[in-house]
Amino acid sequence: ETAAACTLFGATFAGIPISTTHTITGAIVGVGAVRRLSSVRWGIAGRIVWAWIFTIPASALVAAGVYALCRLFL
Repeated sequence: ETAAACTLFGATFAGIPISTTHTITGAIVGVGAVRRLSSVRWGIAGRIVWAWIFTIPASALVAAGVYALCRLFL
């Protein structure tokens, strides 16, 4: 958690918006990789990255759907 806290502090100091979820996950993978690369479950890490990538388009589609429904009823 120290690595995550340092990352959050640095990003906040620089004025960069940052997600605590991404920071904690990155810190866990980073610490595991420093110990031994084989100690990281890369398949799981890859699935997490893909989930991050698909989050933005998925949330945009949900927002568009809610907007369309609101326009119908308002």
